[in-house]
Amino acid sequence: MIVLMHTGGVAMTNCYLVVDEGSGEAVLFDAPDHTVRPLLNEVERRRWKLKGLWLTHGHFDHFADHAEVRKRFPEAEVRIHPLDEAKARQPEMQTRLFGLPLEIPPLEAPEPLEDGQKLRIGNLEVTVIHTPGHSPGHVGFYIESEATFIGGDLIIGGSVGRTDLPDSDHSDLERSIRSVMKLPGATRLLGGHGGETTLGGERRQNYFVQEVLKGC
Repeated sequence: MIVLMHTGGVAMTNCYLVVDEGSGEAVLFDAPDHTVRPLLNEVERRRWKLKGLWLTHGHFDHFADHAEVRKRFPEAEVRIHPLDEAKARQPEMQTRLFGLPLEIPPLEAPEPLEDGQKLRIGNLEVTVIHTPGHSPGHVGFYIESEATFIGGDLIIGGSVGRTDLPDSDHSDLERSIRSVMKLPGATRLLGGHGGETTLGGERRQNYFVQEVLKGC
């Protein structure tokens, strides 16, 4: 498995390109504003097949570049959890809320994501894990064979996702953290912001995660 990362946009958000070397199939996870082009260039340069754009959730900084992905790779499937699809269809609600000078086309995602769903990137099996709290339709993607979890804004390198947004829920976030932290500690954590870490490292060093796990 090859993982390429690029970070950018107004919120310094991470996007990841995951490639199965054997088949050449690839998936882009999240599409922050002004960020996806280098990864799409790499797909073209290496003649990989971009199978999809799979979104952790519907906050603007995670899907703003979706139109560029579709323009260059029209066959790539776009997936988001149904509980976050509505706000992705109306991105102007978010850009007005945060006072952002961004024009984001409405996102249509005909292929849904569901908890427990098994997806494939070539020979790689990817399990969708619904992790609400930061956003109702927030999901993570677990690649067990590679001990890798693409976690969006659930746990973000020393912190956790904010829950002061209109549709956030802190109790849901805590439940989601407890669920994900049952995965092996050596699991590689690719978060939506910040650098790469592991679930075990977060258990040892992340105060917010430690507070959530007290008594477990």
